[in-house]
Amino acid sequence: MALTAQTILERNHLFRGLPAATIQQLCAVALRRTYKTGAIVFSQTDPGDALYGVVTGKIRISASSQEGKEIFLNIMEPGDTFGEIALLDGQPRTATATTTAPSELTVITRDDFFTVLHRDTKLVTHLLQLLCQRIRWTSGLAEESALLGVPARLARRLLSLGKFHGRETPSGTHLTISQEEIARFLGLSRQVVNQYLQHWKARRWVDLGRGKLTILDEAALRNVLAGNDALPD
Repeated sequence: MALTAQTILERNHLFRGLPAATIQQLCAVALRRTYKTGAIVFSQTDPGDALYGVVTGKIRISASSQEGKEIFLNIMEPGDTFGEIALLDGQPRTATATTTAPSELTVITRDDFFTVLHRDTKLVTHLLQLLCQRIRWTSGLAEESALLGVPARLARRLLSLGKFHGRETPSGTHLTISQEEIARFLGLSRQVVNQYLQHWKARRWVDLGRGKLTILDEAALRNVLAGNDALPD
């Protein structure tokens, strides 16, 4: 059953806890758009003119360097919202959003959003909190690249994906993500990622499948993050 705009706004951390009247104001200006697999929702450098919420499907967020190298940043699934930064400052998009499955999105344009924002101070407070969280997240990425080794970076990213995008099952936290996607997240080759994942699978820390991964032992991955694991000789 597809999510409604109201459900997305109420569940998402950006709007969770806001008064019902504020949620209704945002729902009133929300539009619906559908996309085929592989469609570009917006491209890096496009004008930041809307906030998006995922009703159905999956969205890949990525960025490209001047040399053309793609960096895989995030995955957006039903209930998630994206496009907040460019929506707020009106500057060009800093990343590209592409569908990886047929998707339906709820869309709130910048003009409509600011109409609501200007008359609701509680919404302003929520946005400030979100921006602070994004700054912390960006700092964490910089820390990963500068200070952490490959196994710690991989463990940290799996734990983060599990927390925000995982589905709890009796065996562990299930992620619908391929090893290629994980490799792009980290700026590594698929071969390097597979080497570590196969090592962890043998230890029953993770279970692997086609386009999916299950975290079986979070404590073991946190131990890796602390620098207490390496590949066997």
